[in-house]
Amino acid sequence: MPKIDVASVPQRKGSGYPAPFDAPCRDRVRQRLGNAGGLTQFGVNLMHLPPGQWSSQRHWHSEEDEFVYVIEGELVLVEDGGEVVLRAGESAAFAKNSGNGHHLINRAGKTAVYLEIGARSPTDVVTCSDIDMMSPSTDGRFLHRDGTPYPNP
Repeated sequence: MPKIDVASVPQRKGSGYPAPFDAPCRDRVRQRLGNAGGLTQFGVNLMHLPPGQWSSQRHWHSEEDEFVYVIEGELVLVEDGGEVVLRAGESAAFAKNSGNGHHLINRAGKTAVYLEIGARSPTDVVTCSDIDMMSPSTDGRFLHRDGTPYPNP
């Protein structure tokens, strides 16, 4: 049956970033709804972002479009052009290869809930805007921009 039992989808707390870049995302919680439904062309994640936490390091994708939709709470979208508040019922879209790094920060007093939807390109490269880090989808490692790997956590 295509209905997904969200309560049974595993929750993953934190991120895969190497220290110290994992700290701002340490308490975020992700449920991979797309994986639970067997989707292969795009991913859908249900995200819970507690107060003070970041969705990710500020980043952009070389070959993947990305879309977020806020279900509950309030988030601050940070990108090259500045900051804008996203509230429940609002969304944002990020075109592939824009070079415009983005992330969400919860500066409100309660946990925000949002959907994160994106393509699944096997050759995508995620580039972080504010730190010396990138990650190719081919192997998921975190690298310095010169290609030197970060130590495994």
